[in-house]
Amino acid sequence: MGFIADSQKGVGLWGGCVRSLVRRKQVDSAHVKVKGHHQLAKELSVPHLIVIGIGSTIGAGVYILVGTVAREHSGPALAISFLIAGVAAALSAFCYAELASRCPSAGSAYHYSYICIGEGVAWLIGWALVLEYTIGGSAVARGISPNLAFFFGGPNSLPGFLARQHIPGLDIVVDPVASILVFIVTGLLCVGIKESTLVQGFVTTVNVCVLLFVIIAGSYLGFKTGWAGYGLPSGYFAFGVDGMLAGSATLFFACIGFDSIASTAEEVKNPQRDLPLGIGFTLATCCTLYMLVSVVILGLVPYYAMNPDTPISSVFAEHGVHWAAYIITSGAVMALCSALMGSLLPQPRILMAMARDGLLPSFFSDVNKNTQVPVKSTLATGIGAATLAFFMDVDQLAGMVSVGTLLAFTMVAISVLILRYVPPDEVPFPSSLQDTIDSVALQYDLNGQDINCETSEIDAGTSSTLPMLHKNNAAVDYPEIVQQEAQGNFVLKEENRRKIAGWTIAFTCTGAFLLTYAATDLNLPRPVRFTMCGVGGALLLFGLIVLTLVEQDDARHSFGHSGGFICPFVPLLPIFCILINTYLLINLGAATWARVSVWLLIGVFVYALYGRTHSSLLDAVYVPVAHADRIHRSSVDILA
Repeated sequence: MGFIADSQKGVGLWGGCVRSLVRRKQVDSAHVKVKGHHQLAKELSVPHLIVIGIGSTIGAGVYILVGTVAREHSGPALAISFLIAGVAAALSAFCYAELASRCPSAGSAYHYSYICIGEGVAWLIGWALVLEYTIGGSAVARGISPNLAFFFGGPNSLPGFLARQHIPGLDIVVDPVASILVFIVTGLLCVGIKESTLVQGFVTTVNVCVLLFVIIAGSYLGFKTGWAGYGLPSGYFAFGVDGMLAGSATLFFACIGFDSIASTAEEVKNPQRDLPLGIGFTLATCCTLYMLVSVVILGLVPYYAMNPDTPISSVFAEHGVHWAAYIITSGAVMALCSALMGSLLPQPRILMAMARDGLLPSFFSDVNKNTQVPVKSTLATGIGAATLAFFMDVDQLAGMVSVGTLLAFTMVAISVLILRYVPPDEVPFPSSLQDTIDSVALQYDLNGQDINCETSEIDAGTSSTLPMLHKNNAAVDYPEIVQQEAQGNFVLKEENRRKIAGWTIAFTCTGAFLLTYAATDLNLPRPVRFTMCGVGGALLLFGLIVLTLVEQDDARHSFGHSGGFICPFVPLLPIFCILINTYLLINLGAATWARVSVWLLIGVFVYALYGRTHSSLLDAVYVPVAHADRIHRSSVDILA
């Protein structure tokens, strides 16, 4: 029957650890929510999601990256670099859109990984995202005070109680403004999701208006002066196509922020429609603004003459418009404040989702009855980010933010492939429902048909050649080999298809790693590099061909919530997404990975000591998906 208890008693320590890493939970739905957890408020619609997405995406990067990337990589072709970065980000956005609409619950990539891949990978993704949002919020907060100081007359002109102070004994620079702003945003997030989104909408609107000012005023200056920045002997591709692509890899991180939208899925009124629209409009709007700003700015001055620290304001000052610096700096401050809210918003919901699943203490899963937000998780997030922003210069840790993002993007793409080809065919139930599960199991024969219907036909005298397999006393104890014979070749072919698809997905991921690692590590001997590239490329091509030829699983249509967005061009799009994200992960550098490894190692110990033994799936009973609804109905009837 496939009704399997996941209890680890008698399995042994090693076997229990392995089983805990691969156990998967079911999609949160109306059935699952009968667990005593207070739900988040259903307050968000498409405009709210667009505000959250744009506010999380357009940070201070656009006010700085246009100068750095243009000078070092792209030259006048900066707009093309932004376009390629936007297309690369769109690949992950497509994957997020499908999973967010199918599995609209808090947790984002952690939630999807837990459903499609397993508890071990989900824990690491959640743990990495906690690091990402904490450091990301702290880095954004510390970037606000230098911009605020501009309005007081200069870099060191803030009032004494707000200015950065160097503590000689500890050799650290404390930043009171950063810490205060984190606490203000934390308090705002505790008030309610709708209220905080309204404030973020105002801040984001100011930021967008500043960018529109740059585009319109800069275009006027460009037509007036003849677009001197494009009349260069070096041509449009000053650093060649390679430089343009290198610039795209850097700008990729300026195009992401839609994952913050996915983290609010449980608070969306109509997630199947609104989440994909919010993600799509966010990415399209941000990339359009980025490209227009870069076209205008690069046309006003040559790329090599741009100020890498204040590229936009210095361009206007070059043409005598010094007053524009105040408008542009105000836009940068608004962008940083909005990005700070976008960084602090997802983490409490991830902590809440992990605590709901038993992987973290239940303290983090509490939802305030009045505001309907996870206040305790939000306060914990704010205190951690404020402390880090006050005491620590997080610039050297900025690369760690990218690790969490790229790991999440990679696992989301893999989850889409699993959903399409090998979706979970069993769902977990608490062991307290074992009697209900057994009673439902006795009502079905090994073909999944209702035994009562069959026996009623026989009792009525209907002529039948049904074997003894359909008798009640044989339905549960019949040998497995007879079950396979009774089901015929179709089940055997379906099992083979799932095995082939599963192994092919694993080979594809391995090929992406080998190819990108060999292409990146120039210290490898050439024979080794060429061999790894060949093997990796062959595995990728093999995976693409096999997954294209193999039929997708019919169960994908009923997986999770239906009626939402469907990711196009599967398997090509997810595979390309995996390849891009793996390449960017490997290029983050050894120092970044060394720091991240320490954090992930701590996470392994936390999971081994607490999460594995407190998981809500510790004693779960797995049943076939086809029988899940009947078990839900039976359990509800018993409770009633």
